[in-house]
Amino acid sequence: MKLDFSRLMLSVASAALAFGIIGCSSGGSNSNKTTSQSQNGSVTVLISDAPTEDWATIGVRLQSISLTPQGGGSDVNVFTASSPAPFVNLLQLDQLSEILGNVSVPAGTYTDATITVSGNPGDLLLTASADPESGFAAAAGATIPSSQIQILGAKGNAGSLSVPVKVKLEAPLVVTANQNNALNLEFDLAHPAFIVAHVPPTNGGNTMWAVNFNPCLRHHRIFTLDRLILRHHYGTVTGVSSDNSTLTFDKDYPVYPPTNPETAVSTTQALSVKADSTNGTLYYDLDAKTQATLKDFSTIASSITGRYIRAAARYQQDGTLTAVRIWASSTFNSVWISPEGHVLHVNTNTNTIVVDNELGFGIPLTVDANTLFYFRTPSNAQSDATPIGQGTAFLANVERGFKVHASVVDPLGSPLVASSIDIEIARYDGTITGSNSTDFTYTRKFRNANDDYQATLPYISSGTRNGSDPQSGNPITGFKWWNFAFPTIVDSGANAIPDFVSATNGAVNFGGTVGLMKAAGESYAIWNDPSAANAWSIPRTILTPTEVPFGTAATSYSNGSFTVSVPGGMQAVTVNLNTNSGSATLVYQVDWSNGFLTISPVDMSTSSGQNTLTTSLVANTPVKVFGVPQADGTIKAYVLSYFTGFAAASTD
Repeated sequence: MKLDFSRLMLSVASAALAFGIIGCSSGGSNSNKTTSQSQNGSVTVLISDAPTEDWATIGVRLQSISLTPQGGGSDVNVFTASSPAPFVNLLQLDQLSEILGNVSVPAGTYTDATITVSGNPGDLLLTASADPESGFAAAAGATIPSSQIQILGAKGNAGSLSVPVKVKLEAPLVVTANQNNALNLEFDLAHPAFIVAHVPPTNGGNTMWAVNFNPCLRHHRIFTLDRLILRHHYGTVTGVSSDNSTLTFDKDYPVYPPTNPETAVSTTQALSVKADSTNGTLYYDLDAKTQATLKDFSTIASSITGRYIRAAARYQQDGTLTAVRIWASSTFNSVWISPEGHVLHVNTNTNTIVVDNELGFGIPLTVDANTLFYFRTPSNAQSDATPIGQGTAFLANVERGFKVHASVVDPLGSPLVASSIDIEIARYDGTITGSNSTDFTYTRKFRNANDDYQATLPYISSGTRNGSDPQSGNPITGFKWWNFAFPTIVDSGANAIPDFVSATNGAVNFGGTVGLMKAAGESYAIWNDPSAANAWSIPRTILTPTEVPFGTAATSYSNGSFTVSVPGGMQAVTVNLNTNSGSATLVYQVDWSNGFLTISPVDMSTSSGQNTLTTSLVANTPVKVFGVPQADGTIKAYVLSYFTGFAAASTD
């Protein structure tokens, strides 16, 4: 199972700082317009996510975001999209943030957030990856017809359907003038109940895709703005400040589904970025094919207005944005032709890298002696602007699953030659073996065996800064890890590595062709830590539930457990469910009836939920289990789905 999060971030700063954003006339509003400026804070609205191997596009129309005041009162709207709302592809925001807008918000304390997405047919786009994993229920690169997508929980009348999703915040959000804050809401793209493929018996064998936003949102706290990695911004330049320090632009979005040539959806969401007056901002004129280092915008002030740009920027702790690199052209297509997505293939023999684009096509890029590789580190300005490698030899440090944004020497060239490659996320995942006090090994298998890797990676140094504890807010140094279901319960400090070694030693054995199933995880590596000079090392690991193949219950559920058999296995394995409040196994009953799909949560922390499962989960019931292998050969279930009325299909 892959760790796939979509993060919606609302970063809060003082109105005076304004986060470097001029305004948001695209529809953002304040429900209390009579409140004076001194009583308001400023909320910058961002959206981000994490990866999945199987999709190239999960496109949603985000309509609005609002906050609920503590103690009651009307919700405060912090974002309203233009009409029609542009599509946002969650797959391109792998642990990144994209700024949506900025509005003034009354100072106060907020306990809930509501995100509303469009729920009409055609308002959700699904395109399969160019190389999905084996068993995935859609063909490579296939666009799922809207007639085969069912958005659950939609409300309203035909043509104006929407899905409101309310999230309880882990800790209240306090908006205070002259202070920075951040709100981070995560869509879990890999949640087993998010996208469910099924084959109804009355649908001619066509696969239907049910999309359920409600169980997949949760709050995750953020403590420092300068560590956020922002997605590249696209926009049309509106001007340069009189002192030449700041460039302003109106945000642009691409058309979805993508067109050729790509065209822009213009907005009036105005953003501003400063030049890096210390390290310099790299400026690429794609029309003139020139490059310069700018410490202010004086040399381009007279020519940049009205042109399209792509900007890689970072937050300063005071809430302003500083440009690391800027690409400019008179046409949107030129700044857009810069393959962005997850790495599908790396071939060190031919010196090529293939990037999955939003159409589900793999875009090959040639790496030559001049190709520069960057690793985004916004909290360190000098590191963020300095290449970590150059040329073909560096390809050995790139694996399938990394999230990259490339720039090419000539957008019309064939083949495309990469001038630079921004590594935004260096993601490793797979089966964990060989854990010890200094390192551990990931083994990752793909449908294409040429993409397989086995990587032994060290933990970061015990003195390396590594974020904050999500409950206490205390700073953390050194390696940390947690279980997928419980991101607020972080294991850090002196016991983190010994605990991790102990937790990753479990395995279960189905025998036959299935064989052993071991602990799995996902990590986001960093470059050139003191523990590994000029190499990757691991600051954090999330133990992810191992995905058990679709199977059937070999025995009925009783008193917290049942056994499961899977095709190709020679023996059934015991599955244990947790019934404790706050950590109970997530159980879903998935029904197909009268042409409609229903996904019903079963609360295992209650006696009624346990009784429901005892009655419903009997021998031969189709089941899907995600869980953590234990040392005694059993599976500790994180998610259990059981199916009635149709045959399930694989989505992973």
